[in-house]
Parts: sequence; C-alpha cells; structure tokens
Amino acid sequence: MSEPIYRIERPDPSLMTYYTLACVLTGPLFPIFIVPSYFRYHTMRYRFDPEGISMRWGILFRREINLTYSRIQDIHLTSNLIERWLGLARVQIQTASGSSSAEMTIEGIKEFELVRDFLYSKMRGHAAAHGAAPAASAAASPDPLLEVAATLREVARALRELRRDA
Repeated sequence: MSEPIYRIERPDPSLMTYYTLACVLTGPLFPIFIVPSYFRYHTMRYRFDPEGISMRWGILFRREINLTYSRIQDIHLTSNLIERWLGLARVQIQTASGSSSAEMTIEGIKEFELVRDFLYSKMRGHAAAHGAAPAASAAASPDPLLEVAATLREVARALRELRRDA
C-alpha cells in the first residue's frame, strides 16, 4: 500500500469550515443545520483499498457505501466558489445503477485531482484485467491508426505523381 491515496481516511479540516460557512448562510436556521454537519464531518471516513472504495458516516443513522473499481462508470470533480476558495472539491463517482445522481461523493479532500487520477487508473486497469480476451483479439487485427497512416502515405504519393505528370 505505497500509494499516497491509501492514506486518505478523513476529510480535510477545511470541510468543517465550509460546512460552518454554508450553515451561517441559512441565517436563523444555523443551529438546526450546524449540528448534523458537525457530526457528519466528525464521523466521515474513507477507505481506499486494492478492491474498491468505502465511505461511511453518521451517528444515529449510520450510512456506508462500498464501491468496487469495476462498477465505476464516470468520475466528476465539482466545486463551488467557497470550496475553491478553501482548496476543496467533491469527487462524484457514478456507476451504472440507473440513477442520474452520483453513487458516492467524496468531499472534503484537497488531493481531489490525485483521487480522480487514481480512480481512473484503477477503473481502467480493472477493465483491462477483466477484458484480457477481447484485448488479445483486438491485438490480432491491424491497428486502425497504422491503417490510416498507410492510406495517407498512399494518397500523398498519388498526389506527388499527379503533380509531376502535370
């Protein structure tokens, strides 16, 4: 587990600052919104392992989401003005579950680009490992880029001959 991503277990303290600022904007409802935000921040845990990602949070109503890398379909980075000011972003992970919303949203980390790149490499590596048979058959057929390059060379040669004859 030498990857630096495996060491991310908790959100950055800036996330609590973000939660506080967001709750202040609610005005007189601040006490109602700050309590769940406080407990969400203090109970949120991430686990990245070779098989997938796990996220859990909550005190009264405990939630846990586990995703394997093979289920990941798409990854988005989003951040609003306050999150950008604090250096944070949300990594939204979508699966083929049929829902238009993200299956998991990793929030409160400053290494969001590192996480995104790590997840892309894992999901591509996982797809390549399980799709070894189709990749072998694709290797047997000629590379389409080589075919295009050869066709372009033939066209260039034909054009040179036409210019020479004219």
